[in-house]
Amino acid sequence: MQRVVVIGAGVAGLVAAIRLARGGARVALLTKGTGGLQLSQGTVDILGYSPDRVERPLDALAGFAGSHPGHPYAQLDAAEVGAAADYLKELVGPGLLVGDPAVNLQLPTAVGAVRPTALASPSMTAGACVDGAKFVIVGLSRLKDFYPELVAQNLNRTELPGGGRLSARGVTIDVVAREGEVDSSGLTFARALDDSGYRRRFAQAVKAVVEPGETVGLPAVLGLDDHGAWAELAELIGAEVFEIPLPPPSVPGMRLNRTLTQLAKDAGVRYVPGSRVGGFSASGGRVDSVQLGVAGGPRDFRADAFLLATGGFESGSLHADSYHQVHEIVFDLPLRVPEGALVHGDYWGEAQPLFTVGVETDERMRVRTPRGDVVYDNVYAAGGILAGATRWQEKSGEGIALASAVKAADAILAAAESTTSQGVAS
Repeated sequence: MQRVVVIGAGVAGLVAAIRLARGGARVALLTKGTGGLQLSQGTVDILGYSPDRVERPLDALAGFAGSHPGHPYAQLDAAEVGAAADYLKELVGPGLLVGDPAVNLQLPTAVGAVRPTALASPSMTAGACVDGAKFVIVGLSRLKDFYPELVAQNLNRTELPGGGRLSARGVTIDVVAREGEVDSSGLTFARALDDSGYRRRFAQAVKAVVEPGETVGLPAVLGLDDHGAWAELAELIGAEVFEIPLPPPSVPGMRLNRTLTQLAKDAGVRYVPGSRVGGFSASGGRVDSVQLGVAGGPRDFRADAFLLATGGFESGSLHADSYHQVHEIVFDLPLRVPEGALVHGDYWGEAQPLFTVGVETDERMRVRTPRGDVVYDNVYAAGGILAGATRWQEKSGEGIALASAVKAADAILAAAESTTSQGVAS
């Protein structure tokens, strides 16, 4: 049985680990923390800006890749990206993700901007910003970082991407998430809303401020474990309801993270959290093992293939020293680094070159040098560690992560099958 070590527990690492395990590999997933999904908005961005707003992301990918030859999408075509997004939808089910990868939804943010995204929780889709929509944005006085009047005023003055305008008003209600607490987190509200009794009381408070014909926008705290809480609330309120993601940590991101982590464990993935990979051994052009720093000394994890899905600077997998020399911290892999200054002073202007730093890969997602030579025959990469993308500006992060994770997992399984076939033939 093929042994694979996946390093990183973001969406790329989790999806790759599940696909590998379901494909017959023996998988260990090593992660120093819980992964970046809990910081995400719980949606799937494929391509939102190019640099103008994109309405049909899969249709736009070929042209985008042509004008960005060093971008991950230059190696991940629209069919691969769309199939990978559909694969995630199938994994988590319609209770967590709906939509069409080919068409961007236009959803409100916590400051009242309109953002494009391809897949979203069904709890968000009633908030699609279309001409003539009528919203009431309901805030919770005991929840910080969500200001309904700000959201409503900004939505009111925005000309919508498809043309036209919507109307919105903001109100604030006072509901207690936990007795004696006047400053509750989104997670506290989400856990409270997992309880059907609390949902009924919450719905009564919301219903009192809703006018006929309004769709209700609420902060994204409508249940953590009960993925149908939002639908019951809509029924109790008697109006359509939608969630607006908050600044991280994100309850919709937590839902996805918990679901994918459990799916990985159910598939037989050995999930090893809490320690950083601190070294490796290699011979004959291949990595033999990685060392995990644990109590009592390093522990070796040997494998036939290794998939690096550690993210970029935001996760600490890339490190810049005081001389602006950037290093990849697990395998010390060669990086593509732009020429010139990595950081410029115009913070509202062009994207910082620093954030395009990352590894390059061949057509099988194996890490290669800038000259095109494969570094280690059995080391693959996926997700935010890949060079060439400014993911948050392009709104491309999940599309890159999913397509590269699926492609890398399939390449690892295909290599194992080829090795087995050659062994049988000999």
